[in-house]
Amino acid sequence: MGTSEAMAGAPRGGRGARERILRAAVELFARDGIHATGIAKLTDVAHVSTRTLYQHFPSKEALVSAYVQRVESEPEGPVHAETALERSDLSARERLLELFAERPADSPPAKVVRGCPLHNTAVEAAGTMPEAAALVERHKREFIARLIKTAAEAGAYEPETLGRQLAVLFEGARALSTSLNDTPPFQDARELAKTLINQATGPT
Repeated sequence: MGTSEAMAGAPRGGRGARERILRAAVELFARDGIHATGIAKLTDVAHVSTRTLYQHFPSKEALVSAYVQRVESEPEGPVHAETALERSDLSARERLLELFAERPADSPPAKVVRGCPLHNTAVEAAGTMPEAAALVERHKREFIARLIKTAAEAGAYEPETLGRQLAVLFEGARALSTSLNDTPPFQDARELAKTLINQATGPT
């Protein structure tokens, strides 16, 4: 059952309204885009009134900012791949490569490769939603810092260079996968990541 169907029977407004609005935003913004998702669609899917939505989020930018923070915090959400850098069961080198792991063989292929929702938000928010854009920028800078730290743990001669290169590779693979609506860019990126890591640390 999808998010829309799950919320269809919820009471209109009342307790849980804020959570339903956020869940609707996660579904609709990622699927249809921020600008293409109007307030009427959000209130319909969240099963709340327009008044209730604005009681919780006084502007669409406030909702988009809350959406960015929700996407960041979801343990199995669309930025879950980045948590590979925190795994304690892998070496630092393995954690860097795990960022580019292929989809498990038993996972069904996605009908649409959506890419990074934070990147997509930055594109849509540029020049119009400075608070949301700043949240995305902060997340991406922290991600690069985590890559640099992991590269240092892996023994890179110049960890900042390796970390920044892997960030470009990771973000580029996600963007190209979205454009092609296919996942082979991640397979190519993994091979390139191996080469970069070996050059920076020496082969295993």
